[in-house]
Amino acid sequence: MAQTMINFRMDENLKKGMEQACKDMGMSMTTAFTVFATKVSKERRIPFEIAADPDPFYSEKNMARLRAAVADAKAGRNMTKHELIEVEDD
Repeated sequence: MAQTMINFRMDENLKKGMEQACKDMGMSMTTAFTVFATKVSKERRIPFEIAADPDPFYSEKNMARLRAAVADAKAGRNMTKHELIEVEDD
């Protein structure tokens, strides 16, 4: 099979950490990246979950606050009056 060279940049400490992890698993970084590329090629997906930090709106702290606010509203507690703003349709 023909081989090709791939070059990219990464943080030096990240590279050192990956080199050590690969060494601990008995493989090189090249082998690790080849395993990754093989999985992506065969499965047509990233072989692990990638997620951004959870949206603060959906954090457990905020969800608990919202549940408490709903309970208060249902019980008639902590209610404030708001004025409605009427908007004319164009």
